[in-house]
Amino acid sequence: YLIDAGLFTVLPLAPFTGDPGLITALVERWRPETSTFHMPFGEVTITLEDVATLTGLAIDGDAVIVDIPDQDWRDMSLRRLGWAPTDLGGGAIRIAWLRETFDQLPLSASPETTEQFARAYALSLLGGVLFPDRSGGSVHLQYLLLVDDCRRAGKFAWGAAVLSYLYREMGRSALQMTAFSSLGGDLGGWSALLMLRAWE
Repeated sequence: YLIDAGLFTVLPLAPFTGDPGLITALVERWRPETSTFHMPFGEVTITLEDVATLTGLAIDGDAVIVDIPDQDWRDMSLRRLGWAPTDLGGGAIRIAWLRETFDQLPLSASPETTEQFARAYALSLLGGVLFPDRSGGSVHLQYLLLVDDCRRAGKFAWGAAVLSYLYREMGRSALQMTAFSSLGGDLGGWSALLMLRAWE
């Protein structure tokens, strides 16, 4: 299912955790108006080619757009995951709950259960790795709409979406640092992509 959804290449990169010092240094050099890092040797940035090469995510394809319908989020979770947490506030679901609930796929799992576990894992990957918010602790069920049909999800330009989301979060963090002289919190977006590009 994750191969069909175009997310399988991210699995080896998912365990990377952020290096706060490196990330802070990069955010300090980020200029939102040009989407570039101002370095002593000139301007550099993360390109779509970098994303494709470093992560294997598709940069061509359908736009990753979530149309948030008027939803009963609990019902959506039950139908697409087979479970729903008791504390489903505003459509956000705790990533820790996802990981605990869908930790081990039973050996005798039906194809439907297997697909539900794959959706839960993809949801955790989207909200916890590729598109994390600053809290990093929850993911909105809107992302479940993207991986409801894994074959359709495989047509998305995940790499382009990840890069644009990271650019937006870098801009927000750079402006916050300008206003408050420190990062003051975690960076939203896939910080491991920043580190991979810096090491490269």
